[in-house]
Amino acid sequence: MTRNPADLTGTAQLTHPAGNMPHTFEMRFTSTPRGARLARRLAAHRLDSWGVSYDTGAHDAIVLIVAELTANAVLHGHVPGRDFHLRLHLTTDARATTTRVEVADTRGERLPPRPAGVAADHAPGIAETGRGLLLVAALATRWDWHPRLDGPGKTVWAEYVVHAGPTVGR
Repeated sequence: MTRNPADLTGTAQLTHPAGNMPHTFEMRFTSTPRGARLARRLAAHRLDSWGVSYDTGAHDAIVLIVAELTANAVLHGHVPGRDFHLRLHLTTDARATTTRVEVADTRGERLPPRPAGVAADHAPGIAETGRGLLLVAALATRWDWHPRLDGPGKTVWAEYVVHAGPTVGR
């Protein structure tokens, strides 16, 4: 799915230990399809630099989650003149390496369904679009949304366990 043109090899685990140090990437993007594409590309690059290599299942899943959440922010959370905010956070502890994706927009009146309602809202054969959160629900370990703390709008977040158990290189 996401390819690093310089290196087409990859492993299923972290290529270098993340240690206990968390990694965070945050940036505001224009609420346009171009902004969503840039957010996805920068997230893909950042994950690779943190050791979640291109061409691994974990990398592809996280980038797809970023793509769906940023596309939703542009499509459903767009307010003219306002940006969306992406936060990507990778943490490692004795139990797991986990990536959390948060996408905040400034449109508070258009709220997504809660995770329990997503599958019920998407019965097979009803719609060909609007299945982004269903995809996020299938890929993420858990996800949800909450009102934005620093202004109007909402933050939709998803967590993905990159690696469970002892981390690589310990």
